[in-house]
Amino acid sequence: MSNFKEIVTKAVIGKAKKTSTNEYSLTPDQTPDTVLGCWVINHQFNGVNSGGMVNLNGSFDVNVWYSYDNDTKTAVSTKTFTYTDKMPVHLKDNSTLTNKEEIIVRSLKQPTVTNVSTNNGAVHLNVEKELGVEIVGDTKIKVSIEEDEDEYEIITDEDVLSEKEEEAIDQIDEEYIK
Repeated sequence: MSNFKEIVTKAVIGKAKKTSTNEYSLTPDQTPDTVLGCWVINHQFNGVNSGGMVNLNGSFDVNVWYSYDNDTKTAVSTKTFTYTDKMPVHLKDNSTLTNKEEIIVRSLKQPTVTNVSTNNGAVHLNVEKELGVEIVGDTKIKVSIEEDEDEYEIITDEDVLSEKEEEAIDQIDEEYIK
């Protein structure tokens, strides 16, 4: 039979991921004829506790390369977009999210433009991203303690000589009796 001890440690107590697609639009300086390329850079994000839910706040830059003037010239237009997503993260043991826990946010899929079109001089685009959230907090684990632990070695005073006794033994003249 074994006994158990509880150890309090930090561990992941909740985990969730969210894929979202949002529509954005930007109006370049010139009226675009054709979109030649579109990419997302500089994705930054964080997560904060907001009433027991995780608010994901972030931003990214979108660069749109387009042709204009009857497809004879090209330009790049850049715009920074911000977003806020709410994510309910269910915690283990039915606990609630407080300010004691650490919120870790990871980009599981970088923002990517999935669809782009032009209409009345504006560029409309869909951006898809996937973010993962881990909540790190205090939890308990149980470990088994074996009853047949190694026994202590028994040492008596006779087994241990004091420093004075060792010095006295070293000073004995073995030739004295001869």
